[in-house]
Amino acid sequence: MADVKLIGSPLSPYVLRVMIALSLKKVEYEFLQEKFGEKSELLLKSNPVYKKIPVFIHHDRPICESAVIVEYIDEVWPESGCGAILPADAYHRALHRFWTFYVDDKLFPSLVAIGRAATAEGKAEAVERVRAGHLLLEEAFVELSEGKAFFGGDRLAYLDVMFGCFVNWIKEVEEFLSVELLDEATTPALHGWAERFREHEAVKEVMPDRGTVLEFFKFLHAMWAKEAADAKN
Repeated sequence: MADVKLIGSPLSPYVLRVMIALSLKKVEYEFLQEKFGEKSELLLKSNPVYKKIPVFIHHDRPICESAVIVEYIDEVWPESGCGAILPADAYHRALHRFWTFYVDDKLFPSLVAIGRAATAEGKAEAVERVRAGHLLLEEAFVELSEGKAFFGGDRLAYLDVMFGCFVNWIKEVEEFLSVELLDEATTPALHGWAERFREHEAVKEVMPDRGTVLEFFKFLHAMWAKEAADAKN
């Protein structure tokens, strides 16, 4: 275990990706928790370029960026736990990577924009962007799952991990801001997938409970509101 370390916070969805991958692979590791708003000396030394979590350290060698780390874990422990996380088929691997990029580039920023919105109009626009993104991912799920439980078919695969890390955030944004983002009527396949994902044994081992996520989102929402008010003054 001393050779495998993870720097991060369990409330970060990007750190959660790595935690889920390690849980799937049944790899033991030492978790080095960062305090919110602070950057440890080890973090700055290990990720001098971006200076952010997560950082994965294997044999004293740091690897940064959640997508890179998950692929590294998959390559280093190919037969451990669940087996391969990335699909065996090259085309499906490409699709999983494409939709992961979409989630990071478009979907999650729109989710954050809902919480940061200073006006009702801004909030409504961000909500519609998230809903539109979920409709696209609904189509992707139907194609990739081939009628089975997960994006990876019968088991969790790369896109399940990379998008699934956000499902509790989506739920807490819905609850706190009274919006519907991932509802059964509009995106039934994706809604069902989210419920199954949360109940997966490897996910339940590391997923922070919704109450903790909700309290953290309330804290962030208050911080963003203060920043917006200060910017006006």
